[in-house]
Amino acid sequence: MTAEMNRYADFEGLRTQAVALRREGLSRRQIRDRLHVHNNDILNRLLEGEPPPEWTKRPNAKDDLRARARELRTQGWTYDRIQVELGCSKSSISLWVRDLPKPERNRTREEASEIARRGWEPTMRRREEQRQATKDGAAEEVGALSDRELFLLGVGLYWAEGTKDKPHARRERVTFVNSDPGMVRVFAAWLDLLDIPAERRTYSLMIHETADVAEAERYWAELVGVDPARFGKTTLKRHNPRTVRKNTGAEYRGCLVVRVLGSADLYRRIEGAWCGIVGAVRDSPTGNRT
Repeated sequence: MTAEMNRYADFEGLRTQAVALRREGLSRRQIRDRLHVHNNDILNRLLEGEPPPEWTKRPNAKDDLRARARELRTQGWTYDRIQVELGCSKSSISLWVRDLPKPERNRTREEASEIARRGWEPTMRRREEQRQATKDGAAEEVGALSDRELFLLGVGLYWAEGTKDKPHARRERVTFVNSDPGMVRVFAAWLDLLDIPAERRTYSLMIHETADVAEAERYWAELVGVDPARFGKTTLKRHNPRTVRKNTGAEYRGCLVVRVLGSADLYRRIEGAWCGIVGAVRDSPTGNRT
């Protein structure tokens, strides 16, 4: 018999002392130090069946939720219903009630889908709030634009979305096509900055043949501040029956085409400014990062 086992030869007598100390309200650590029992297996056997005193239990903010979840589960509630009721995650519910019997499924597929959707609503709402907070913060950081900033922004915007000259097809004219109202507003502000008069700007619409053309023209005309009568001929896109369109509904207004008459010189300024932007990026220290 080892020396350690000899120390615990009077196990029952040691257990009697351990139980008495436990009932006096001592913790495991206190009992261990009082009886000089440093073997956890032996200490577990000495205290077997004796609950810890209340003061040693760690408070848990979810104890009430756990108890309520178990109560609802015993009443036959599913994870989805418990989640909607308590507002906690399914993973937590699963841990709390996994030892309880599963309730019988007696609802339709539609009912199950509706319950699942309601369970996701708080999560989706939080995510949307986070998205919007990020967007709002970024918008506030922009502040007012200087003329230089607007000029450079307009050059980049045009070079991304406008028509461009090609060696095989000379098109030194400014034509901007877009379906995003924000893009169109920025481009119109850019033309104002460059003192392009209203009479040199023409407008027309590119839209699917099934859309409300008249309403779309009114919308874009109001956006750019002109009479719809100034719009040129609308270009209609024919429907391909094999194509499933996503751009439908009241929000679909096609694309606005903005052309600047006599704009060869303006186009060359845009291309030159874009080259200057690219050169500035290439020559700057931040442009050489790999």
